[in-house]
Amino acid sequence: MLRSYRSVGLCLFLALVAAASSTTGTCQTLTVLHDFTGGGDGAIPAGGLTIDASGRLYGTAHIGGDISGPSCGGIGCGIVFQLTRAGSSWALNPLHQFTGADSDGASPTATLVFGPDGKLYGTTLAGGSGPCSGNFSWPGCGTVFSISPPARACERAICPWDETVLYSFTGAADGAYPGFGALALDQAGNLYGATRQGGALGQGAVYELSRSNGAWTELTLYSFAGGGDGSMPNSGVIFDSAGNLYGTTHQGGSSGDGTVFELVPAGSGWSFRLLWTFTGGTDGRWPFGGLIFGGSGDLFGSTSSGGGAGGTIFEMTSVQGMWTLNTIQNLEGYLTGDLALDQAGSFYGQTVGGGAYGNGEVFKLTSSPNNWTLLDLHDFMGSDGVEPFGDILLSNGTLYGVTEYGGPYHCQEATCGVAWELTQ
Repeated sequence: MLRSYRSVGLCLFLALVAAASSTTGTCQTLTVLHDFTGGGDGAIPAGGLTIDASGRLYGTAHIGGDISGPSCGGIGCGIVFQLTRAGSSWALNPLHQFTGADSDGASPTATLVFGPDGKLYGTTLAGGSGPCSGNFSWPGCGTVFSISPPARACERAICPWDETVLYSFTGAADGAYPGFGALALDQAGNLYGATRQGGALGQGAVYELSRSNGAWTELTLYSFAGGGDGSMPNSGVIFDSAGNLYGTTHQGGSSGDGTVFELVPAGSGWSFRLLWTFTGGTDGRWPFGGLIFGGSGDLFGSTSSGGGAGGTIFEMTSVQGMWTLNTIQNLEGYLTGDLALDQAGSFYGQTVGGGAYGNGEVFKLTSSPNNWTLLDLHDFMGSDGVEPFGDILLSNGTLYGVTEYGGPYHCQEATCGVAWELTQ
């Protein structure tokens, strides 16, 4: 049964505004679409949701699925799932259960993306066939995979999709443990991402996967040194219109607080450019989520600490090739995924921690001349979720996301998480 929650604080605010201005206002309603149980439906969803043209939602759960195998400590290696509207309810269909063995991945943590071929592409934090020199407790250094409906007709109500491991990281120069950022695709369908560790110097790498004659080849575009250039990129990379790549590192830089960087195609390789080094002051520290472009071409992102009680949201502006950073909002919690942008230029996000109950919140950030205004859309209470994680999805004015924990079911020593919808 679906459960809905009114955003009481926002409703009160809008009521006061309406009383003062003789206007009417509406308040948001959050609906829990699925309570994860830790069984075949998975648990602890750590990536965001993706939507197709028919309104079906796709996501991943960090653990759960097939718990019989030995590879993931008896808690399951995670799943890919589909959420489909069924009348007034939603139904979860497991599309693939990771095994962590026989070259399969384990522990998916990033948002899935659709490729030009209609397949879904994603990464797993662990698993794969490559020998791994890292220190992660699960097998393998991670994978890049694709998943698509079965080629042959299936007569069962719930049919697994076909999963293909495109690449298994080895922990060497190619990288190890792809993080929480979604893959980026260029016009040719090549895939781009970042790994938290590995690379030539062990501090993380940015990579490209290109397809030729049905096979995929990995190319390391840049290996972080862990010094002024940064280390441990937790998020992915994004393209600008000229084909340059942008991203953040969680650590490193001259102060050890993380960096913003650009990779520019240069002949047969890529040239690294440092755009910003975080200092841990008002500019924040330790960016965890990724970057997005605003309507004016500025870069927007977040940090997980510094500036205030929690993280920050920042804007980066380029003038004649020189970038400057301005902190536009301090937060009680911090973002682990990307912001979403609507057509009016407002941003949406979700925080781990913060909010009225300390369990996280969904917010809207709007701009006016020389000012930004933060509006709390929903405060998580526990039964509706705890610690919203990953990217937030905005589709036709409705917001979608997942929380790592919360809901009525318990997995190990924590609750299993939920998938939610917020109508405006």
